[in-house]
Amino acid sequence: MTAVAGTPSRTPSSTTSASSATYKGNDKLLYGIILGVITFWLFAQTTLNIAPDMQRDLGLDASMMNIAVAITALFSGIFIVVIGGLADRVGRVKTVQIGFYLSIIGSLLIAMAPTGDMATGFLLVGRALQGVSAACIMPASLALVKSYWDGPARQRAVSLWSIGSWGGSGVCSLFGGLVTQNFGWRYIFFASIVVAVIGLLMMKGTPESKAETKGAYKFDLAGVLTFLIAMVALQIVVTQGNKMGWTSPTIHGLIAAVIVFGGLFFRIENTIGQPFVDFKLFRNPTYTGATISNFLLNGVAGTLLVSLQLVQLGGDMTAQQAGALTLGYAVAIIAFIRVGEKLLQRFGARKPMIWGCLITGLAIVLLSPANLLLGDYKILAMIGYTLFGVGLAFYATPSTDAALSALPADQAGSGSGIYKMASSLGAAFGVAISAAIFTALSASPESIAWLEGVITFAGRQDNLAVREAAIIALMFNVLMVVGAIMSIMLTIPKAGAKKA
Repeated sequence: MTAVAGTPSRTPSSTTSASSATYKGNDKLLYGIILGVITFWLFAQTTLNIAPDMQRDLGLDASMMNIAVAITALFSGIFIVVIGGLADRVGRVKTVQIGFYLSIIGSLLIAMAPTGDMATGFLLVGRALQGVSAACIMPASLALVKSYWDGPARQRAVSLWSIGSWGGSGVCSLFGGLVTQNFGWRYIFFASIVVAVIGLLMMKGTPESKAETKGAYKFDLAGVLTFLIAMVALQIVVTQGNKMGWTSPTIHGLIAAVIVFGGLFFRIENTIGQPFVDFKLFRNPTYTGATISNFLLNGVAGTLLVSLQLVQLGGDMTAQQAGALTLGYAVAIIAFIRVGEKLLQRFGARKPMIWGCLITGLAIVLLSPANLLLGDYKILAMIGYTLFGVGLAFYATPSTDAALSALPADQAGSGSGIYKMASSLGAAFGVAISAAIFTALSASPESIAWLEGVITFAGRQDNLAVREAAIIALMFNVLMVVGAIMSIMLTIPKAGAKKA
């Protein structure tokens, strides 16, 4: 969809008008687009904690609720690069505004979802629209940050933008639990509508920002369709494989579709002149390392779903009580985002990215001992969630700035879209896989009974399946952190080293 780097279809300019070329970003614009980011990371992501309440109220089964939780990030990931590239051409401000409108419609559908047979349609369509909304807002807003801020001002803008995304994800569990317990989960999505309207008003009057283009433009329909089919098929395999049966013809057919259409997508994108995913961007190792590690570290969002469901299903805690355990996460990620910015300025991107991953991995390990008594586990969980926030905060700004700095100016929207696609798809598949592991093993206690011979489980014995399943699912998240560290060490240059 976007022009390949090096082709004559774009000039290096990132704007098309004198007014936008001389415009400097201000806090009103910055906070407006941050509110747009929050509509996804704070409001849409509350489902990680409130899923049991929504499932019970709407009368859904666990597998369908797992789809509803993951589908927002999935649709964001599928469309984020397409829309990021479109934003370069049709206008980044306009694209963010469209994202706000989609967020309003999606949130309204979820808030008004009826109980019973129609609940699935309202919920899935609303969640999908929230995902497309995020696909509009995230790459276009990052491209505006790149276009309208520079130097230390841009690093500050990235830090505050990161507070909206990573900070929003830190507060979402606590916020969701408090609202659900005291007002009802539907009010979360009514509040999201209000926030979107305020964000729209704050962006009013911002001059448009576009990439200057030349020549004919051809939409990469084949690439988009093959990518869409492969990702949707993979998501169904992950979320429904256990329910349908891993040996069923349907699952085998879906796996074949993932392989065939995934291969076609890769071939198409490497042969056409204007691919919507420009693989040539990955020739830059810094951009590659930032993007891959971003995918893997966002995948550990499954940690929140598993650990919060563990204390609710295994410890009979309410969503509010479970969310309260994440208070340290909410505080730490907001408090330490700017610390990550300072670490970037002093040490470069590599070291704080690795430190952030190591701290995040330690946090997941602390959240894993489900064999303890609930009182002891809650103490470890509060420490673990706090470190989880610190680790992600250390990683966020260095990673984002490394990715943005490595992008050509005329591909700011599409390149940011690929980077944020990594965030969304990482979260979607991390949550989906963690949920699938947790749900499948909880329902098949005999498959993990061997853990009882390795670990002593204190306290209640009637919830062993839930506790054992949580341990295995959380270890999967530790493996993703290890992968993120390896990708950083292999690709991100040391401070002072010559960049490719």
